[in-house]
Amino acid sequence: MDILQNLGLGFETAFTPINLLFAFIGVALGTAVGVLPGIGPTATIAMLLPITFGFEPVTSLIMLAGIYYGAQYGGSTTAILINLPGESSAAVTALDGHQMAKQGRAGPALATAALGSFFAGTVGTLALALFAVPISQAALLFGAPEYFSLVVLGLIASIALASGSVLKALAMIVLGLLLGTVGQDTFSGTPRFTFGLRELYGGLDFVALAVGLFGVAEILRNLEGDITRSVMVQKVKNLWLTKDDFRRIRGPVLRGTGLGTVLGVLPGAGHVLASFVSYSVEKRVSKRPQEFGKGAIEGVAGPESANNAAAQTQFVPLLTLGLPVSPIMALLLGAFIIQGIVPGPNVINEEPALVWGLIASMWIGNLFLVLLNLPLIGLWVKMLTIPYRFLFPAIIAFASIGTFSINRNPFDVYAIAFFGILGYVLIKLGCEPAPLLLGFVLGPLLETYLRRSLIISDGDPTVFVTRPISLVLLLLALGAFVIAVLPTVRKKRDVVFEEED
Repeated sequence: MDILQNLGLGFETAFTPINLLFAFIGVALGTAVGVLPGIGPTATIAMLLPITFGFEPVTSLIMLAGIYYGAQYGGSTTAILINLPGESSAAVTALDGHQMAKQGRAGPALATAALGSFFAGTVGTLALALFAVPISQAALLFGAPEYFSLVVLGLIASIALASGSVLKALAMIVLGLLLGTVGQDTFSGTPRFTFGLRELYGGLDFVALAVGLFGVAEILRNLEGDITRSVMVQKVKNLWLTKDDFRRIRGPVLRGTGLGTVLGVLPGAGHVLASFVSYSVEKRVSKRPQEFGKGAIEGVAGPESANNAAAQTQFVPLLTLGLPVSPIMALLLGAFIIQGIVPGPNVINEEPALVWGLIASMWIGNLFLVLLNLPLIGLWVKMLTIPYRFLFPAIIAFASIGTFSINRNPFDVYAIAFFGILGYVLIKLGCEPAPLLLGFVLGPLLETYLRRSLIISDGDPTVFVTRPISLVLLLLALGAFVIAVLPTVRKKRDVVFEEED
């Protein structure tokens, strides 16, 4: 009965006119940035963080969450119609989705993506609702040593599950940890790494860092390519699925939903990993594997279900443990902190309307997405004709003004420029900025829990291995690191993140 009462409170909160409006705005923006290649939900959420400071906490989080899972829908639209994935998790959808479009079956491909996404999003949100309270109650047993070990596990697992070089991912984590130490020492108040600048006494501004690394840097990277685009899309004639289509997608949708629900809680790009793993599974279990890559409807149903289920369950560690498992969750953690709320096991009891309102809004948002995506396909694709020379300057100006408005400090605008250039340089060097953001967000937590643990134990470092839960978490972290550096595992991991021909 408790969960029904909690969901009742959640829907009561989510159904207020202002929250319904911002849920709609969030999923509409998410669809738009999912359609537009080169922007993406991470950059969009980073850019919008400044303006959310003036909203009610639940309203701002409903909108930001809607942008994230809405982008999963939008990314599939252009992947299917013009073979241009707007979101990284939609790359695998393009393999068969675009082939279906070329065969005159764009409508069934889009309908499959929408229906699979809706079902998976609904189930993923249900899993979030069911597991939020039990995990939060279990987390109340954690002390400082357990939380330290949990953060270590999160950081190591994000390295193990990242694509590309393990060494570069580790370097980005370390750089993020170092940037997180800038400012006054939380225990003694002594300034660290401030270089005499008063503006750094409070630490590096999270919003400025996020906007620079993920907004400005991404725009600079996109300016290298062809900034003129011509879009040729055939008219979508029929969105109805045949009985044979329904029969063929039933299994992939169920399997993809299950995979995404589980993989979404893993640190790293869980929704991207889920879509690629789902595609591999469907190809292996199919009676017609030769059709994959040539227009197999299962190749659309499975991955789209997987990435949307994962997008919902990524909220489980954030809301219950205060642990972000992806860059977007780190940005949402920042949104909580901006509002003066610390996610973790106590937030469900202290802010029940916020947590359950957010969960309920995901069901509403998924319904909005079905209504938005299928009837308005033409509108979303026409957005691709907006010239980047108008779009990019407007985005940068909007983000800079919003960041400045939070603290009224010109230094924050300089910080955006600095981190934008840094992010661009890192991209050119083949280093993804995402682990850096996780290190920056989790670094202060890591330091705080480490020092609290040593104070509690009178400086005895064995406290981390003499407490059973802490020891298990550290062993899991060690296992993840060993697995990550094994050559055979590294090779298989890289293959998962590569698009199949």
